[in-house]
Amino acid sequence: MSDRYAVIGRPINHTKSPLIHGLFAEASGQALEYGAMEGRLDEFERQVLSFRDEGGRGMNITAPFKLRAFELADWRSERAQLARAANALKFEGGSIVAENFDGIGLLRDIEENLGEPLRGARVLVLGAGGAVRGALLPFLQAEPRELVIANRDMAKAMALSDEINHPLLRISRYEALEGLGFDIVVNATSASLTGELPPLPQGALAQARLAYELAYGKGLTPFLRIAQGQGVTRLADGVGMLVEQAAEAFAWWRGVRPETRAVIDRLTIPLE
Repeated sequence: MSDRYAVIGRPINHTKSPLIHGLFAEASGQALEYGAMEGRLDEFERQVLSFRDEGGRGMNITAPFKLRAFELADWRSERAQLARAANALKFEGGSIVAENFDGIGLLRDIEENLGEPLRGARVLVLGAGGAVRGALLPFLQAEPRELVIANRDMAKAMALSDEINHPLLRISRYEALEGLGFDIVVNATSASLTGELPPLPQGALAQARLAYELAYGKGLTPFLRIAQGQGVTRLADGVGMLVEQAAEAFAWWRGVRPETRAVIDRLTIPLE
């Protein structure tokens, strides 16, 4: 009988996780079943516990349940604690262990797949929500020259900076980004999902080598169009991050890290 895993979220019909983990299992010779579960707002915790009690070995967690998964866990990694959210759970001897691979998946995609090391780079991250929380620890461990967070809600961004308290991390207003000269810019706001433009001043991205959009499969989002208009020649969306964080979870569960290139290529939609 194959080991059972699943992803849970709401809505879940868009998820690529069963396809990704199925491809990983096939390529690495692992026997497992991976399904998708529509989460219920009033029964999420019961659904997770039932899946565990019925023999499930682990779960991926997607919106809107990452915080609740973190709270449900008995043990939490440093990355999950910093993000205060979990995107993966492992069931061990009746205990629930929480991890957050979103940030390390993003870092791996930028550094290894796109060939843009963060070490010594000036990095700008737009937004201060859960996705940014998950990315901060891996990003700072990569030793950038500077990591700047810009957000509409300055109080939220300042609270995050105070909590992290790292010498390479600073906060900026959007209007103060003009001409600062960043190497890598990551959009972690919801602007591209709502069709809005991030309030970036003209020229804020002019020196960037890479503009990275966390959303994937959306084509040239408003953020990527801004970057393109300001002369950024290398644009990327988050499909590589999606696959890389899945590979981290797969390795955590199975002890085997799968190759990701073929899966990324299969899921990539050209930016047009």
